[in-house]
Amino acid sequence: GRDAFFVADSNALAVAAIDGWRDWAGGKLVLVGPAGSGKTHLSHVWAADTGATVIAARDLAEAEIPALVVAPAIVVENASAVARDPAGERALFHLHNLALAEGVALLFTDRDAPATWPLALPDLASRMQATQIARLDPPDDALLAAVLVKLFADRQLSVAPNLIDWMVRHGERSFQSAQVSVARLDEAALAEGRGVTRDLARRVLVVD
Repeated sequence: GRDAFFVADSNALAVAAIDGWRDWAGGKLVLVGPAGSGKTHLSHVWAADTGATVIAARDLAEAEIPALVVAPAIVVENASAVARDPAGERALFHLHNLALAEGVALLFTDRDAPATWPLALPDLASRMQATQIARLDPPDDALLAAVLVKLFADRQLSVAPNLIDWMVRHGERSFQSAQVSVARLDEAALAEGRGVTRDLARRVLVVD
C-alpha cells in the first residue's frame, strides 16, 4: 500500500510523476527501473488509487481488449514481453489506441526504456518511444535501511542498528535482495534458536 512505500531521493521523481498522472502527455507513462526497484509496488499503489486494471503484457494476446478499456485506467506490467510476439504486439497496439481514444490512462512498467524494446510493429514502436518515462533508481542508503527495518518488523524481529548498517554496506542494492536476505536470516535464527545479529548475517549471507 501507499503507507508502505518509502519515498527517497532514488524514487522521488518517479513518485511525483505517478502522482501527477492526470497531466501525463497523451495520458500515458512508462515506469522504468531494475528488478527489485519498486515498479510493481508503485504501479499497484497507483492502480489502487485510480481503480486501474492490472494486466501482464504476456497475457494481452488472449485478453478481450475492449473489456479492459472499461476500467478508468490500466497498468501493463513488463510491457516489453510482447516484443517478437505478433499477437501480443497487435494486442498492445490495439489497447494503446483504444485506451487513448476513450481517455483511459495507461501506465506501462518495464526494466528498460521503450527505445530498447525489440518491437517488430513499427507503429507500436513509434508510439511507445514517444511515451513519457519515469525512472526508479536502485535504492539509496536511507531508503534501503528503511526497507530493511520494515522487513524485519513485518516478521516481528527486533534487530540492532549495526546490523542494518552492515546490510546496507554489504548487501545488493535492491528491494528483492533485501527481502531474500531478511528471510534467510529469519530462517537461520529460528533454526539456531537465537536472535538475528550481525555475526549471524556474516555467516548466513554471502558477501562478495
